[in-house]
Amino acid sequence: MRRTDPESHGPVRYGPHLPDDGLPLLPELAAVLAAAAGQTASEPVGGGPALLEAARGYWERRGLHTAREQVAAAPGAGSLLLALTAALGGDVLVPRPCAAWWAPDARLLGRPVFHVATPAECGGVPDPYALLETVRRVRDEGGDPRLLVLSVADDPTATVAPPEVLHRVVEAAAEEGLHLVSDETWRDTRHPPHDTVPLSPAEMLPDRVTVVTDLAGALLPPAWPAAVARFPAGAAGADLHARVLDVLTALGATVAAPVASAAGYALTEPEPVTERVAAAVRLHTLLARAAHDAVVAGGALSHPPRAGRHLYVDLEPLRLALAARGVGDAQDLEDFLTDRLALPAPGGHRFGDDLGALRVRLATGSLLGGTDAERAECLSASAPLELPYVRQSLTTLRSVFGELRDDAQRGESSR
Repeated sequence: MRRTDPESHGPVRYGPHLPDDGLPLLPELAAVLAAAAGQTASEPVGGGPALLEAARGYWERRGLHTAREQVAAAPGAGSLLLALTAALGGDVLVPRPCAAWWAPDARLLGRPVFHVATPAECGGVPDPYALLETVRRVRDEGGDPRLLVLSVADDPTATVAPPEVLHRVVEAAAEEGLHLVSDETWRDTRHPPHDTVPLSPAEMLPDRVTVVTDLAGALLPPAWPAAVARFPAGAAGADLHARVLDVLTALGATVAAPVASAAGYALTEPEPVTERVAAAVRLHTLLARAAHDAVVAGGALSHPPRAGRHLYVDLEPLRLALAARGVGDAQDLEDFLTDRLALPAPGGHRFGDDLGALRVRLATGSLLGGTDAERAECLSASAPLELPYVRQSLTTLRSVFGELRDDAQRGESSR
């Protein structure tokens, strides 16, 4: 098929953004931001006292004892990961696939990035044996692997790593002396009934894990960039914290004061915020299940989504039907599905997956209605999937995948 203008996609090494929740802004958050709009003083590099205290309390409520001096804030998780990569030095290890924003930070610094295969049951973390093999191979070739980035609740696969898998990964990383960055952006978006409290690698390896959380995951809209990091306690953690602040200072990476006020409010988790987060998770759980049912019924493969606002779909069983439409790789597939579904469908190559693999991430927020009133109605409706605009989006998804399935079956029967 004819490729669309590459400028509309950007280079493969960039984007896409975090999946949006597709919902109107929480009025209480808007009020906090508006009240702080007149602030003209800059927020300190690394965050002011109120924001840091709010982040400290956020982690305390999740079972991670945290002192204020262990916390830093920045305008987005990308700034924090860039600063951490610069401060730690060495080569970077990430699972394949991984969040689209992880690898560009290392590349920007000229650091090698090595992708490691994930276990069969989940994404977000490397297979522990593949991790050990990769580390030793890289060292044999003269490399210097120092940093492993992982996520228990994952973008793009929407899976949650089982505790036993995570334990093996953390043990392997500790054996090789790696520092871990645990991206916990999607921690608070776990889907019920699978909403048991996940383990953080920081609970297993407290001296060598830095936790990073982008507040666009559950608490703030993506247009208000803010993220927080929790560093290990002790001298090594304090030294890393100081070096990260040096990098953030050099970048001028400070959270805008009004956004810092909204972030601090959200991190204290007052009732309006917790109610909205819970309602949004319930809604996106329903959307993700319906979307998963549609793509699997259409012959594609996908792990059942367990967190986030997305699912990761493998269309390899439909390759013949797609080839008849000129789709041969992930970029072709991205173009084809974006056009047919009228919603973003970034290919797996944007998440470090093989270009030749027919995989895409679909975001459930794109299935909601087009106006604020329609999207707000989805939150309060007893049966949101039956609302006309949501039903139409799901009907289109079923139709596109059903057509591909039928064509694939006809092709198989004619061989």
